Amino acid sequence: MKVIIFEDQKYDNLYPLTYLRPVFELKCGHTNLRMKIQRLLGNASYYFFMREYLAPVFGKILGSDKVNQLAALKNDDLLLINGRLLAIDFKITTDGPEEAAFCDDQLVYARLKKSSIAKMNFTNLDEFLDGIQSLLPRKNINATLIDYPWNLIQNNGKAIIDDFNHLADKGIHGELSPQAAIVGDKNLVHLAPGAIVRPFVTLDTTNGPILLEKNVTIHPYSHIEGPHALGEKSQVFGGNIREGSAIGPVCRIRGEIEESIIHGYSNKHHDGFLGHAYLGEWVNLGAFTTNSDLKNDYTSVQLYVKGELVDSQDLKVGSFIGDHTKTSIGTLMTTGSIVGIMSNVIFAGSLISKFVPSFCWFINNHATKGFGYRHMVETAAKAMARRKVQLTPEDEAMLKTVFEMTKEERSFWIKKGFQS
Repeated sequence: MKVIIFEDQKYDNLYPLTYLRPVFELKCGHTNLRMKIQRLLGNASYYFFMREYLAPVFGKILGSDKVNQLAALKNDDLLLINGRLLAIDFKITTDGPEEAAFCDDQLVYARLKKSSIAKMNFTNLDEFLDGIQSLLPRKNINATLIDYPWNLIQNNGKAIIDDFNHLADKGIHGELSPQAAIVGDKNLVHLAPGAIVRPFVTLDTTNGPILLEKNVTIHPYSHIEGPHALGEKSQVFGGNIREGSAIGPVCRIRGEIEESIIHGYSNKHHDGFLGHAYLGEWVNLGAFTTNSDLKNDYTSVQLYVKGELVDSQDLKVGSFIGDHTKTSIGTLMTTGSIVGIMSNVIFAGSLISKFVPSFCWFINNHATKGFGYRHMVETAAKAMARRKVQLTPEDEAMLKTVFEMTKEERSFWIKKGFQS
């Protein structure tokens, strides 16, 4: 049997986080959604379907012969899994009857035999999904699907706990200074080989485990509360890292962070508050960049999704910042702000708007072209080279596609401006 992990048509609900990755590469907890599905199902023959412009980049990661291969849908029994599934407290096996399982009218998974597939006519994945939904018996189930960016934050704490529980070799394997303190159950601290916890660090497991990966360094005067996960080669330079944060790999962190997710190679190297937020890769927050995650009137937070305000039905929602974006010193982000990819946000004495388009310089709450697209790509290449990572031709092609995709939205802001 083959396992097919696919992204459906709701990927754009998760912009800007999904401009440069398929939905199942989104991080929730220490691992991403794909890794959780693979952990649940174990050894299997996996194939992946995503938007075509992403395939050259993620083919290198997942195997080009495993990505967008229509032939993989034929000549074998299949288990299809929606890539937006958060596979925690969820049971499914490759064996079982043919069925299509739905949660709130959204396809979660489908299991079907090759004999049924042989009866179908399709030329792409969408046609295949439409066909199986009409062909297979329907089953309603309970499942957690990531519909919007804030769903990742809402589930991050329990995802960290689940990741910790699946560790094969928990324990203190790195260097824990005698002058560092563990508050709570010491068995809830995992210090991987090569990790270093310096003097005057507090690790508080009262509310959940703390997972520190290989070769991380926690510098003096850092307080970390679980549940927390810090990825390989990341560093904490002091501050209050509160519960529910998953960070890294290769990040530099300081200040106050709460209930946030930070992808690899991003930096919050200075003081300032980041709460209930999600940062993509290669993001850099300038000194004292701060977001609000709670409105003064304690009403639920609304965020822009595809140009329309959507009520999160949550009181605490911070910022969602796309890959390669940078903020200047002192940038202040309002509650529930969305910032696109590869933008430069410059503080000018007030809160930034709730929405910032991709590939722009955002100054005085107005978008400009800055020095243009080519300069932005050159800056990204320099930033990546500092971490000995190359911006490949496939990366550039992916960025160029998203630049064209976001052109109309960006032009509106540049020509007319927008306040929200």
